[in-house]
Amino acid sequence: MPGRSTSLILALAALAAILGGFIQHQRQAPMVGLVNAAMIGRPLPALLLPDLQGRPHRLTDYRGRRLLLNFWASWCGPCLEEMPALNQVQRKFGDHGAIVLGIAMDEPERVRAFLSAHPVSYPILLGQLEAPSTSLQLGDSSEIIPFSVLVGADGRILATHAGALSPAQLDDWLAPVQTRP
Repeated sequence: MPGRSTSLILALAALAAILGGFIQHQRQAPMVGLVNAAMIGRPLPALLLPDLQGRPHRLTDYRGRRLLLNFWASWCGPCLEEMPALNQVQRKFGDHGAIVLGIAMDEPERVRAFLSAHPVSYPILLGQLEAPSTSLQLGDSSEIIPFSVLVGADGRILATHAGALSPAQLDDWLAPVQTRP
């Protein structure tokens, strides 16, 4: 009997360890959609980001247009899945005062290789990877991608979203704002 009780104790200890590990993993798993709501209504920071040729661009240079900042990386599967819809809304609303701006959270060489295989119709800038990352500075408190920030023509942050946006959400975000009588 002593061997049987030892086996039972070991089995229960292993089960407890597995259960504890699962619970810890669930606590640390990023929650899609959770972002820093404190950014809403704030002016877009005047961050200076390079394009793929190394030329610097201020995010505030896009003031006057509805702007969708989309954070992505070459290794991100959901980012790749979202890109055709981003291309489509850029073509659909680009002549109506809206622009999609991709912010690559990746190394320049990897971005170039990725874009040669998967070209896009909107501009791409390189985000700052070092802490605090560009996405964190714009409200991505979980630092998960894709992450999107909608900025109004007045330069204020209107919305943020962690995870891929659906084509319907993209249409809602970038459609021209209708003036009311």
